[in-house]
Amino acid sequence: MSKISDVALLAGVSTSTVSNVLNGRSNRMAPDTLVRVEAAIAQLKYRPSSTARQLKTGYTPLIGLLVPSMANPMYGFIAREIEALAQERYGFRIMIGNTYRDAAQEASFFDDLLAHGVRGVIIISSLIDELHVEAAAERGLVMVSYDRRATPGMTSIVDHVTVDSFESSRLATQHLIENGHTRLAFVTPAGRTMSRNEKIAGFLAAAKSAGLEKTAKVFDGTQVGEYGDSMMSELGRTQAGMLAALPDRPTGVIGVNDMTAFGLMAGFRDAGLAVPQDVSVIGIDNVFLSALMHPAMTSVRLPVPEMAQVMVERVMSRLADPSVPTQEFIFQPTLVVRDSVAACSHDDVGT
Repeated sequence: MSKISDVALLAGVSTSTVSNVLNGRSNRMAPDTLVRVEAAIAQLKYRPSSTARQLKTGYTPLIGLLVPSMANPMYGFIAREIEALAQERYGFRIMIGNTYRDAAQEASFFDDLLAHGVRGVIIISSLIDELHVEAAAERGLVMVSYDRRATPGMTSIVDHVTVDSFESSRLATQHLIENGHTRLAFVTPAGRTMSRNEKIAGFLAAAKSAGLEKTAKVFDGTQVGEYGDSMMSELGRTQAGMLAALPDRPTGVIGVNDMTAFGLMAGFRDAGLAVPQDVSVIGIDNVFLSALMHPAMTSVRLPVPEMAQVMVERVMSRLADPSVPTQEFIFQPTLVVRDSVAACSHDDVGT
């Protein structure tokens, strides 16, 4: 079994330099030095001793990952990226919990993680009220909040990593407008999170800039108690049936996420409408299933691997040095054009 000294010898650096890389303290390191150390770690398949690390640092080599529900493949994708990086670069595993965006459940998980010696946590929640997350950070957890911005006007002790949700829906809406759609709909569950509010704002802003504010509408479905694939897709399916029955039905529809958009496509099919000939549909997330749908679904891609890297690095760097200040990281989405959007034929609207 390789030792840290073996890695240092192969990379031509000191053992303290290797330790800095393993513990996320590489921000001031020369890029070529970091590359050599990471290459040596990979070549020797070096893994730090978890027992030794816990004795030295006082915490377990685990990162807590709290998600709304692993039933949604988007969260599985994020978890895979986080786990791969945490394990391969730092020798950390992840411990996953499903919280259903319930603040009480999230707070309960924080207690459990602290009790098990876990000190680094990534939480996917987007709840507007983040006071319980801040409280957990005050108790000693290094927290990274994903899918929401920092609360405006507040100095946070939590890192925030998110995609630009406003831009995500603006891109989708603009694509529909460019294809001639003027009757637009944005479908979302009832109940607001920070990211949903931003998506709605992006949708309405794009419509307003095109002079379509009177024909662009937000449709709130029922409150979703769970955030898995079946619940969100059923919401979309139900909403599609309602939209299809409207006398002036929308011809371009955006789901708040891919799972909702999948349900929309199924619901329109149930109602006898063809996608994209009768109605165009766009999702947000670009999960792998988007390309497997029939027709393949246009979606907004979130840069998950890049965001996962930042989330893991923030946890590790602040575990190694608590004085490192928190930051907000906002990533830009891109539109992936497939087959679920077609040019609108205004002669067919409402028929």
